[in-house]
Amino acid sequence: MEPRDPNPVSKPKLVEVMADRLRERIFAQEPGAPLGSLNELAREMGVGIVTVQQVARVLEHEGLLDVRRGPGGGYFGRRPDITSLERSFGAYLRSEPSSWEEALDITSLLFNELCAAAARCKDETQFLLLEAIGAEIAASTSEAEIGPLEGRLQEQLFRMVRRPLFEMLTRVAMGASETRQADTAFRWGFGLAHWQASRTAIIRAILARDADLAHFEANRTNRREVLRILDEAAAA
Repeated sequence: MEPRDPNPVSKPKLVEVMADRLRERIFAQEPGAPLGSLNELAREMGVGIVTVQQVARVLEHEGLLDVRRGPGGGYFGRRPDITSLERSFGAYLRSEPSSWEEALDITSLLFNELCAAAARCKDETQFLLLEAIGAEIAASTSEAEIGPLEGRLQEQLFRMVRRPLFEMLTRVAMGASETRQADTAFRWGFGLAHWQASRTAIIRAILARDADLAHFEANRTNRREVLRILDEAAAA
């Protein structure tokens, strides 16, 4: 039988408290560092093994814990990868339909800052790669090209500017939109001509190393249009 937990706190609250404690310990150590065995953690935390197992399930779901069985096994800290976070966030967006519009609102706002920051990039090679993508965008002739080219543009901007939170939000919003009926016209630029003009103006400003102009063009050609369409959708 599992020994009675000496802590009188209710079980759900106890699991939450212990998860916070172990979470802080994981972030204080290098990824992959051992935390101990089930029995060792139960003794250190002053709780029963069932509580530790419940805590472990919570942290495994968050991508913070590896449970290894057998000789040399035990509990090991880790760091969540962006794919796991995207999957969880994407599931939330699908369960809360209105949150997709909110995600588009937020990402369009952050896109302004991303473009401005890209203009401040110090790696000249990245500007050459961006210029090549801009040439392909200007030469595109079909809406079928919008998705792949927009994806490459976003990837290039992420390489020029380290913005992990915005990168995750953008990827999730783009992925969630694929499950919706309002797809290409809503997602990518409100028609091929507008999308081309928008991205060409933004890229030109970034290549000029003009952060203020890049921010202005992103706001003028992208965010304002996103807000307009969101307003029209809300009114409908």
